[in-house]
Amino acid sequence: MANLPRILPLRTASRGSTPQPRTQKPGTKAREIEPSLARLTLVWGILLGGLSVLGINLYYVQVTQGPVLQRKARQQQQIFMRPFVPRRTIVDRAGTAVAIDRPVYSLFVHPKLFTKPPEEVAAALSPILNRPAPELVNIFGQQRSGIRLERTLPEDVAERIQNLQLDGLERIQYQQRFYPQNDVLATIVGYTNVDHRGQAGIELSQQNLLEREVKALRLTRMGDGSLMPDQVPGGFLNLDDLQLRLTLDTRLQRVALAALRQQVKQYQAKRGGVIVMDVHTGGILAMATEPSFDPNKYYDFPVERYKNWLITDLYEPGSTFKPVTVSVALEAGTIKPNSTFHDPGGITVDGHTIGNAYTGHTGRLSVTEIIKYSSNVGTVKIAQTMKSIDFYNWLKKLGLGDRVGIDLPGEVKGQFKKKEIFTRARIEPAVTAFGQGFSLTPLQLVQLHAAIANGGKLVVPHLVEGLYDSQENPYWQPNLRPPQNLFSPETTTAVLPMMEEAVKAGTGKNAQIPGYRIAGKTGTAQKAVRGGYSSTAVITSFVGILPVDDPRYVVLAVVDEPKGGAVAGSTVAAPIVKTVMESLIALDRLPPSSAANSAADSAPVRRRRPSRAE
Repeated sequence: MANLPRILPLRTASRGSTPQPRTQKPGTKAREIEPSLARLTLVWGILLGGLSVLGINLYYVQVTQGPVLQRKARQQQQIFMRPFVPRRTIVDRAGTAVAIDRPVYSLFVHPKLFTKPPEEVAAALSPILNRPAPELVNIFGQQRSGIRLERTLPEDVAERIQNLQLDGLERIQYQQRFYPQNDVLATIVGYTNVDHRGQAGIELSQQNLLEREVKALRLTRMGDGSLMPDQVPGGFLNLDDLQLRLTLDTRLQRVALAALRQQVKQYQAKRGGVIVMDVHTGGILAMATEPSFDPNKYYDFPVERYKNWLITDLYEPGSTFKPVTVSVALEAGTIKPNSTFHDPGGITVDGHTIGNAYTGHTGRLSVTEIIKYSSNVGTVKIAQTMKSIDFYNWLKKLGLGDRVGIDLPGEVKGQFKKKEIFTRARIEPAVTAFGQGFSLTPLQLVQLHAAIANGGKLVVPHLVEGLYDSQENPYWQPNLRPPQNLFSPETTTAVLPMMEEAVKAGTGKNAQIPGYRIAGKTGTAQKAVRGGYSSTAVITSFVGILPVDDPRYVVLAVVDEPKGGAVAGSTVAAPIVKTVMESLIALDRLPPSSAANSAADSAPVRRRRPSRAE
């Protein structure tokens, strides 16, 4: 029985007694409740504080930062696709394309995807790509994928490859800038780089006009990763038909370049250039340079060929400046058209002796004879009729030392003496009179002769005619600077016949065209070198105006450092101008002059070694 529990006796109160209640000290219960309330308050305080922080953060995120976060989310979900938009086409004044965008293809091969032997694939591609089949097989073995076999395939060649239906060949299309005239207009039009950005010429200076407006397409990324158009902007698939039209004439440019190349080659010259300009509008019809480059393969040519040296390089114009000096003196009123000057064959100024290139015409010479026989001495004496300061102010008015402002990149300022130097030394006005001691661009000389041809107005040479649509309607045209009045019509009317005499019976005989009156002036200037002038290197030029009775065009030819015993503006440059003018007559159907140059007056030009200037 040991495992039985003990039964305790029940206590009972004794009879006659009453149970006593359990007693508690005062304040004991309150002390037990107080800790419980404190803990409860703390817990609720923590909960409410956390909820408050959460609410404040929720308000900050939803209300304050809501728009910002929405934009970020939208940016992560949306993609903007910028389509490739072709550059606008460049055309000449007749609508002939000189720069266009065309589709070309890169050809990639992935040998790992070939379903036919590499030898069979190579045999199929060989006649299309004009590459030996063994060479192609060797290329296929270089890597398993991503071999670029050709960079720029024309569309017809790419289509022939597509028709082969061979696995492992990939064509990727892109737009390439193409210049159908090759090197004919290279230094004018320029070229674009691989990013389709203009790097020279019109392509660079008119970048904003050639680039079309690009409208991006917004795509939204869906949950499965696919892209859906979100909003298609108006005109997204429509391209304007605007073309950038130039004042150039490609046909005339070809003639000018061919004539220039012939003379540069014949005289083994360093370089040459030709400019043709409308004397009334300033529009450039031709601007050829030799040597040139092919903008379709610009990377194959020296960098120095990229520039248009007719606006980027300076030269001393020599005797082609003499008609300008005569015009200034006539306008200033210090001489008259019938004035005469004594030419003894030489003149000394400030200890420097100035002579003539041609010694056969001395004595008393009229202003016309000074131009006709290109008298340095006579021109110096004409300049000496003016005060040095007056002559200087006139030359500054002509724009010497400034740019002409053509719409091509890279044009430089001319170099002209400061007023203090020019007016202090008498030799400065003397040599300036016949085109030495200062320098300008060939284009600026054309601008000055255009002022003589058009009645005295200095027009702005330019190449851009405007943006035109397919219906020949102008969309935009340049806002050219208004012509500046330089000479009176009376002055230019007097000078033009003087220049005509130089072609009829003077140094410019080689520019004669039977039936047409032509004004012109030769120039053979010794090239400036450090400390003086070269005794061998010259720059030859001829500037002509067609026709004298109704001047429309000025043509300048410049040939730098021709070699040979009889190099002069009359023998090297004048024939170029004649060829270009003959082309102008044919293209514009110019009628013969009423009082044309006499064909009989074509005696051979005496050729002597030039001295200082012709």
